Amino acid sequence: MMLDDKQLCVNVHHTAVWVLDVAEAFHRYEMLLGLHGEMQPDGTALMRCMHEDYCLVLMPTAEEQKPYLRYVAYELRSGLSIAEVAEHLSEMGMEFEKMTVPLRGEAIQLSDPDGNLVVLVERVRPADPRPAVMHETKTLRGFHPRRLGHVNYLTADAPRQAEWYTRVLGFRITDWIGEGAVWLHIDPRHHVLAFLDKGYPHIHHVAYELVDWGEMRTVLDHIAKHGRFTTWGPLRHGMAQNLATYWRMWEEEHFIEIYCDMQVLDADHIPVTHPDNPYASNTWGVLPPRSYFRFDEEAVQIERESEYSYYTQK
Repeated sequence: MMLDDKQLCVNVHHTAVWVLDVAEAFHRYEMLLGLHGEMQPDGTALMRCMHEDYCLVLMPTAEEQKPYLRYVAYELRSGLSIAEVAEHLSEMGMEFEKMTVPLRGEAIQLSDPDGNLVVLVERVRPADPRPAVMHETKTLRGFHPRRLGHVNYLTADAPRQAEWYTRVLGFRITDWIGEGAVWLHIDPRHHVLAFLDKGYPHIHHVAYELVDWGEMRTVLDHIAKHGRFTTWGPLRHGMAQNLATYWRMWEEEHFIEIYCDMQVLDADHIPVTHPDNPYASNTWGVLPPRSYFRFDEEAVQIERESEYSYYTQK
C-alpha cells in the first residue's frame, strides 16, 4: 500500500543516547538543561522538557559501544499506523526492523544512507491539550527548555542525505547554504533536521528551544557555574534567523544548542540557496572555532582550556 501523502512524520519526538552511567547522565541533564524525568526499572531513564511523555532516553552502553547518540525518533502523522508504514516501506524496498520504545510500544527502526538510525513512532496526542503555561506542576525546574527542537549531523554527502529523507520519509527541504549544507522541515518551523558536509558522518548537535533571549542568558549563566562554556555564540543565524548558542556535551560526543526566535515558514515557502559566506551562518559576524566540527580528544581539550585564539592561528 503506497501512501498518497508522502510526508510520514509531523514531529520530532525524542532522542536516545548511550551513556556510560545512566544515573550520572540523568543528574547531568537535569542540572545543565533543566530536564526532568524518572529512572526506569530496566536501567534506562526517561527525561522531558515540560509536560510531554519524554524527549530523551538515556541508555547504558554495552562494553563494545561508546557513549553516543543512538537514534532520533519522529512521530508519524495522525492516524498513520506502524503497520501501514511498514507496508509502505516494504513496497519502497526499504530495509527496516520492528522495535519497542518506552510508553509508545511498537516502532520502526531504519537507517539513512550515513547509517544514522531513525525511529518512527505512532502519533499520540497529549491527554491535556491546554497550553503549557496553564498546567500546574510539582516537577518542573526554575528553567527548562520549551521543547526538543531539531538534530543536526555532519556528513560526506548532504545532497544524498536530503534525497533520502525527502523520498523515504517525506521531509521537505527548507534551505541550502551553498551545495554542502541543507536544512529540512516537517512542520512550519524552519527545520527539524540538517546536514553539513564536512567529509564524514557524525552527530553534531541536539537542539532545545527556549522561550526568549532572556532565558538564554539564564541558561548560559547557569552552565558556566557548572564548568561548561560556549563554543560558539551567542549569535544570530542568517539562514533560519534564530538566536543560538552551542556548548559541548563532551561525554556523548555532541553539542547542545539552545535557541529561540526561529523562522516560521509561510505555507508556500520556496527553498532558498544562501551563499556560503559568514553572513548566512552568523549575521553578527563571528564564525565558530575549527574545533567546532571535531570530536577528537585534542579538540575537546583545546576548548576546555580555552585555547581558541591559539588554535585558530595554527
